Amino acid sequence: MHNVKPLPSYLLQRYHGWKATGYADNQAWYRRLANEGQRPRAMMISCCDSRVHVTSIFGADQGEFFIHRNIANLVPPYEPDGDHHGTSAAVEYAVTVLKVAHLIVMGHSNCGGVQGCIDMCQGKAPELEEKTSFVGRWMDILRPKYDLVANEPDPKVQIQQLEKHAVVASLENLLTFPFVSDRLASGELTMHGLWMDIGEGGLEYYNHHDEKFLPVSTT
Repeated sequence: MHNVKPLPSYLLQRYHGWKATGYADNQAWYRRLANEGQRPRAMMISCCDSRVHVTSIFGADQGEFFIHRNIANLVPPYEPDGDHHGTSAAVEYAVTVLKVAHLIVMGHSNCGGVQGCIDMCQGKAPELEEKTSFVGRWMDILRPKYDLVANEPDPKVQIQQLEKHAVVASLENLLTFPFVSDRLASGELTMHGLWMDIGEGGLEYYNHHDEKFLPVSTT
């Protein structure tokens, strides 16, 4: 473990700044969270992309969101004996233990994971086809949706379409989890699909009646 080093100085400086301000001004709240545990109202499943900062976007405080991030904000189908246990475990804990009221899947523009899926499906990324590629095998979750955008000639439109299909695929897969479907049926849980345009700051939601994404009202 000789490769494990102390934090870079810029991160240490930021930590000390937070401890002296953000923490110092809210000590009682942090201690309450520590002593009483978390009671988040929503689980947010978003991408690992560093440009997607859900707590800033929604102005969330500590303890408000239970956040799970992975490549391309994907949820695998319910497979108790499968290989994708990290995301499934997070969903299980949020729904059965924390009993969140909302499950939110949020995709975004210019997603590298989704672009990787496109490249893989078009034969442009043989490295992702290798069994040893964690990214490639993870993007297999989205791969069936590629057929829906395969004939789109505009690459920019194509990736945006598949980014939104990634959100829908995750919502569909969430429905295969018995504890999710049971709480949805009882009215104790709601699901939401979002897609964000990073450059424009725009936000769209999935409308299941029309089966398409619509802009979030600004009024």
